[in-house]
Amino acid sequence: MTSTAPEPFLLLEPEAAPRLEAVPAIIPPAEPVLRLRSPALAGATIIGLGLPLLWGVWLVTALFDRWATLGWIGLVVLLAGLCLIGIGIGRELRALAALRRVDYLHAEFASGEAQRVEKAAHRWLQALPQHAAILPALAASETPEAMLALLRTGPAQSLREATDVLGQTTALQSVAIIAATPSPALDALALGWCGVRLIRQVATLHGMRPGLMGTLALLRRTALSAATVAATEVAVNAATHAMMNHPLLRHLAGDVAGAGVAARRMIVLARAAAMACSPLSRG
Repeated sequence: MTSTAPEPFLLLEPEAAPRLEAVPAIIPPAEPVLRLRSPALAGATIIGLGLPLLWGVWLVTALFDRWATLGWIGLVVLLAGLCLIGIGIGRELRALAALRRVDYLHAEFASGEAQRVEKAAHRWLQALPQHAAILPALAASETPEAMLALLRTGPAQSLREATDVLGQTTALQSVAIIAATPSPALDALALGWCGVRLIRQVATLHGMRPGLMGTLALLRRTALSAATVAATEVAVNAATHAMMNHPLLRHLAGDVAGAGVAARRMIVLARAAAMACSPLSRG
């Protein structure tokens, strides 16, 4: 009986098969779509700014219809108010830009490139003219490590010492406030005000001028930076203990509960605010 199954065979190609090479993508990547971060906030801003402006224009027009002199007075008042609002908005934008500049300078300092580090150092020292004497030494440095070492031992060290002075001064004030106020609610309000003022003072020390929005953004940054200051608790406790042994403070505070805790929190708050404002103290 014969088998009908086909016999195995080889099929040879007449030419060599081409090599598999990387082929660029044929489909172009989609362009990013620009969207507003918060349409509701943008709409509320437009309404909040547009309606008062339209009302002011309508009022000036009505004043002109009633009496030309009164209309001119109303126009001057409206323009003066708009100019002051514009100046305030400009200050807020500059404060927010200063906070974003801290992130940019931090990235430049961490790049490890001598040219970028030197350029970032010059830009940082523009806001700190009292430390401009270090610029010749920076220009003579050849490595980014040497530049960063100069910045840490020069301007950063001076800013750190001034920040500690501000924190200790506010800590003394907080102890006096707790000793003087009989109500815990008043204590909380007064200490909160002292904390916000301390953060603004530290920001001013680092060359910033935070307004309302800048202060709110700085408070958020300080809250995020406060977790990294936990390593300094031992030094803070020692400083607080030494400060609380002052005879005047013992006479004022006595056995007031929470006075030492409030003082320690002010010192930690000052260091956390300095970490949020300095591009060299982060990471």
